[in-house]
Amino acid sequence: MSEARVSRVERKTKETLVQVGVNLDVTSPAVIDTGIGFFDHMLEQLAKHSLFGLSIQAQGDLEVDFHHTVEDVGITLGQALKEALRSKEGIERYGTFDVPMDDALARVVLDICGRPYLVLTAQFPQERVGDFETCLVKEFLQAFCTYAGITLHAQVTGQNSHHMIEALFKALGRALRMAAARNPKISGIPSTKGVLE
Repeated sequence: MSEARVSRVERKTKETLVQVGVNLDVTSPAVIDTGIGFFDHMLEQLAKHSLFGLSIQAQGDLEVDFHHTVEDVGITLGQALKEALRSKEGIERYGTFDVPMDDALARVVLDICGRPYLVLTAQFPQERVGDFETCLVKEFLQAFCTYAGITLHAQVTGQNSHHMIEALFKALGRALRMAAARNPKISGIPSTKGVLE
């Protein structure tokens, strides 16, 4: 039987306390509570479309702003994903997905390669969605791909920032599902180097 691909990671600083649980192979209802309504909604989309079991609990200095909480959730989620992937043996490694949402079109292409890199092409027409600053999308993605060890190219166009960000998180979930999937035809690490670090 294959090793269970699950992890639980906690990050505690003077600014935040974040707890993340990931199960890559068993889907369960997402349990998300960061204290930031729109961000919770986006993380629920990520969980729904990745088919991962995902729990995220965060307490942060929201009275200052949302930056510390959003970034630290990205860090902790990235760490949890990396830990759950274990050695990465037998995974597809690459994932890509396009998601339309009314006026918005998002495209995500990623490589679970151990080399963190983010390219985000997005110009959000509105600076906020509710209380959520749209500039925090990049902060989340940067932290996530850095600590997960993912090369991530993401682009989104549109006229409504809510639609654009939601399409982006859905596309990320779908691309992660594809990349993390096990393929019985793949023997060992999917790299000619023999490692993905």
